[in-house]
Amino acid sequence: MVFGRLSKSPAGLYPGSRRRSGRAASRAGALVLAAGVLAACQADEFGAGPKHLRPVSESIKRKMTDLNMSSTSPIMIRIFKEESELEVWKQTRTGKFKLLDEFEICKWSGKLGPKFKEGDRQAPEGFYEITPALMNPNSSYHLAFNLGYPNKYDRSHGRTGSHLMVHGACSSRGCYAMTDEQVEDIYALARESFKGGQRSFQVQAFPFRMTPENMARHRDNDHLGYWNMLKTGYDHFEVTKTPPKVSVCEKKYVFDATTLVEGVPFRASAKCPEYQVSPRIASAVASKQRKDDQKFQQLAAKFDSRDERQQRWENRSNRLATALGGGTEETGITTAAIPSGEQSAANEEATAAVAGAGNPAAPQADATGTAVETAFAPQKKSGGSATGRFLKRWVPFGPKATEEEGLVGPITTDVVPGAKP
Repeated sequence: MVFGRLSKSPAGLYPGSRRRSGRAASRAGALVLAAGVLAACQADEFGAGPKHLRPVSESIKRKMTDLNMSSTSPIMIRIFKEESELEVWKQTRTGKFKLLDEFEICKWSGKLGPKFKEGDRQAPEGFYEITPALMNPNSSYHLAFNLGYPNKYDRSHGRTGSHLMVHGACSSRGCYAMTDEQVEDIYALARESFKGGQRSFQVQAFPFRMTPENMARHRDNDHLGYWNMLKTGYDHFEVTKTPPKVSVCEKKYVFDATTLVEGVPFRASAKCPEYQVSPRIASAVASKQRKDDQKFQQLAAKFDSRDERQQRWENRSNRLATALGGGTEETGITTAAIPSGEQSAANEEATAAVAGAGNPAAPQADATGTAVETAFAPQKKSGGSATGRFLKRWVPFGPKATEEEGLVGPITTDVVPGAKP
């Protein structure tokens, strides 16, 4: 009966019920607080949720709509060191790729040219495939994806390195660093392309835009042969607007190649198997390369001629300085670059000055015996006779005549001469 009465009693009258309900409330509050802490750990200072799950910016969404692109269609990335630009290309519903957006690279380390070894702090150049396993949502540099360096080509040449990435935080030691805002968009585009079924996306890293002008400017670089090979892949994309299939054999890149014997693989260090490139693609690439090579030769000849003119001018300036008995600092001669339109006149003037320096009749010194003539600063003519110059310098009384007067001024004195005897 007692048990029955207790069981029928209101909860508020049961001894200890308040204590248990208080403990339950405390546990519930702790759970809510813990959930809040976990949510805070997942979000940034703006409370926008996990950074690796954020959607692309509204501006990029609008561009995708304008360019007839699905949010989950495949992407491709191109990097240009010299221009410090990263391009994101995305497939349209027609199947071709169009440029979606350009991002200014915040920092990249090293110089133009490929990476060779671990620790050289050189950002790599070449063709790299990025899989979902290379994406890093927990990067110390906000967000990142690994380039997968060294690839098959790099390994075939014995190149070493690790953790070469595209990441945020605008800090680079061999990587391509973006701002946090930029890398969020790039990361989101890659994430969505994987959701759409893309198994990997291609990153093409170049020293500069592979135009005939840029190739001609860098024609004397030791890496020109390597860059010509990269340019072939660049040209394949330019004419097809589709990322090329990249293979490696005989320690070189080959593009859009299919082996003639099915099942025979490309091996990076082995001899290339017999293969072919689609005649349509091969013809278009060959046509582009013929035009580019013709323009390259014209520009290279122009640049070589300019360099030769500059060198001749510098040589003449140095000979003139020697003929005048002093260095370029003493004579006031400069060897700085001179516009091509002015070089002929300057060269004639310099030649005439050298001829004048060898003429015994040409004045060589002023009255003190100090050489003063240069190619560009003619000596001032002194006026007056030898007697006048002597009096101007040595008369012990009265004001000296100026150079402009050219004559001895009137002589005055306060001394009154005595009477003649």
